[in-house]
Amino acid sequence: MPRQGNTVESCIITNWKVKEGDTVTVETVVCEVETDKAAFEVPAGAAGTVLKLLFASGDDVPVLKPIAVIGAAGEDWQAVVGQNTQETSHEDKKPQKEEQIESPSSSLRVSVPLCDDNSIKNASPRARNLAEKEALPLNAAQGTGPGGRIIERDVIAALKDKPPLTAAAKAAGSATAPAIGSGIGGRVTAADLATAASNSPVPTPQSPLPNEGAITETPIKGIRKVIADRMFASLAQSAQFTLNASAPASKLQEFRIGVKSQGDLAEELGLSRVTINDLILFAVARTLPRFPYMNAHKVGDTIKTFERVHLAVAVDTPRGLMVPVIRNANMLSLAQISAEAKWLATACQNGNAKPDDLSGSTFTVSNLGSYGITSFTPVLNAPEVAILGVCGIELKPVSIGDAGAGSSAVRFEPQIGFSLTINHQAVDGAPAARFLKALGEAVAHIDLLLAAG
Repeated sequence: MPRQGNTVESCIITNWKVKEGDTVTVETVVCEVETDKAAFEVPAGAAGTVLKLLFASGDDVPVLKPIAVIGAAGEDWQAVVGQNTQETSHEDKKPQKEEQIESPSSSLRVSVPLCDDNSIKNASPRARNLAEKEALPLNAAQGTGPGGRIIERDVIAALKDKPPLTAAAKAAGSATAPAIGSGIGGRVTAADLATAASNSPVPTPQSPLPNEGAITETPIKGIRKVIADRMFASLAQSAQFTLNASAPASKLQEFRIGVKSQGDLAEELGLSRVTINDLILFAVARTLPRFPYMNAHKVGDTIKTFERVHLAVAVDTPRGLMVPVIRNANMLSLAQISAEAKWLATACQNGNAKPDDLSGSTFTVSNLGSYGITSFTPVLNAPEVAILGVCGIELKPVSIGDAGAGSSAVRFEPQIGFSLTINHQAVDGAPAARFLKALGEAVAHIDLLLAAG
């Protein structure tokens, strides 16, 4: 597995392009892989015959680990790799023969044999673990391994004919499950397992259920799993706190209207395709250097602040969320930021972004304003200490001064919303609020900020 950038530790094999026995050249693409950042094709790197594919599609493989063996036809691939992919024959010396199952609806506890001793001894550890996890007696699986040994694929095959179990039923332990349970969609509950163990009749739900339609179960894998794991880790490992504010947006809108009216001149200056989001990115890049504690990483017990702003921009792609980086954004003009943002977004959507395009950010901006979102809680792009959520533009009432008789006149003005999430381990609320206020002022007077360069 080739290394794809310094920060990439593993890649997911999404699709094998060859099979064992195929003849390949050095340039032949053997598989497609992806990280949480981008997708890549992996060339063979050597000419010969594909002797062995060491991983399956969907496997998450550490970088620099062998994924396939290419050599001369008939060559002993195991000798080349120096490993045996057959499942280990190590036996647990003290197999558990019984397990206690507790019904969630009563205090009844029953002992149910997992399986006979012969089934335990003639099953691989992976097969035993999967069977225990799915509450499947091992003697329900037909062994296809050497000498009739039950291996993992045998348990998987047996599970196809097994009724689905609720999470509580799985946690209850291995037991003979009824053909249909009393849960939603016929799922077997822990109470059903207890009833089956005591040889009592299992309640049968009405079929079909009047309000239940089709149920589709989609495994979380590939890039979606990587994103899910990283988002969970971000929330689990940091104290995330979100502040919400808004800023006048009339100058943003006036600039966009003015650029459109300039036609060829705007095209010549590289401003014809500038968006509201580009203006926000420019304002963020110019404001952050005044608040270095926001342009920072928290790594263990150390906070690293950065002189330059490497601005990440969240991009929605067919593969999932990607976050390319505009490097040295505080040193770029509005036209340069706009061009870089659009180039990176296109590369992500087309699957052409490189690992270096998606790493090394110091601050992230996520814009959901085009979807009409008025407030949300963005999740930190660890190890960054802050992320800015950009919301939609709304008309809001604004006081315009004393109108006499102790009353104030009110008018409606366009306001753009901001949701700033910080890591409270590294940044306190008041300093974060000062940054957000300064950003709002920069946006409210974007014309002056642009004039200052």
